Amino acid sequence: MRIALLSDIHANLEALNACLAHARTNGAERFAFLGDLVGYGADPSAVVDIVTKHVADGAVAVKGNHDEAVENSSGYFNDAAQAAIDWARESLTGEQKQFLATLPLVTREGDLCFVHASAAAPARWNYIDSATEAQHCIDATDAAYTFCGHLHDQALYFEAGPGRMREFRPVTGTPIPVRDHRRWLAIVGTVGQPRDRNPAAAYTLFDRERQEVTFFRVAYDAGAAADKIRKCGLPGSLAYRVEQGI
Repeated sequence: MRIALLSDIHANLEALNACLAHARTNGAERFAFLGDLVGYGADPSAVVDIVTKHVADGAVAVKGNHDEAVENSSGYFNDAAQAAIDWARESLTGEQKQFLATLPLVTREGDLCFVHASAAAPARWNYIDSATEAQHCIDATDAAYTFCGHLHDQALYFEAGPGRMREFRPVTGTPIPVRDHRRWLAIVGTVGQPRDRNPAAAYTLFDRERQEVTFFRVAYDAGAAADKIRKCGLPGSLAYRVEQGI
C-alpha cells in the first residue's frame, strides 16, 4: 500500500488539491494528514471538510498546534498567525471545530507512528531540527517508521546505531529505500506554506510493500491562494509568504 503523507496544509485549498491529485496519480491508496489543517491560509472550512471526508474513508489525521489553537489559543503566535487563527475560528462550523478538537496527538498503526511534532512530547510542539531531537522522538516509540511535520521542511533521519541518528536530505521525486531493519523518521514537508524560497507544495509518499519513501514538490497556483488571503482581510505578509515560499 502507498500512503500519502500531508502535513501543515494551513488552510491552503489550492495546494491541498494539487497534492491530493499528484498523490493519486502516483498510486496513493491511503492518506495521512499530520496536523495543522488550519492557520495562515484563507480556506480553513474547505480544508477541514476535505480531511473529514478522507478520515471517514479510512485516512489518518492527527492534531497540530494551529488546530489546537482554534479551541485553546496559547498566546505564543505572532500577530499575523493569530489573525489567521481568529479567521479559522470565525469560519469553521461547530461540527468542524469539534472534528479538530477530537483529533489525536499521535496515532500508531503497527510499526507506523503518525504525529505532528515530536512523539517524545507531542503536546509541547517541539521541532525536530537536529539528530538529537530526532533521537528523542524515536526513543518515545518502538515504531520502525515515524512520520511528522511541523518543521515546514523535508528531511529523513535514520538510526545508524544505538543512540546514533543521522540525517539524509532527500532529492525530490527520488525513491529512498527504508528497510525496516532500522528505525526511520521522515519529516514530510508542508503542503500549504513552504519556507525554503520555493513556493511549490510538499508532501511525501510511503510505499509499504517496497519499503520506499519518496519526497515530492508540487507546483500549484500559489498566486490564487495568496489573492484569497488578501481578499479575506488577513495580513498581507501571509499572502507574500505563500507567493514567495518564505
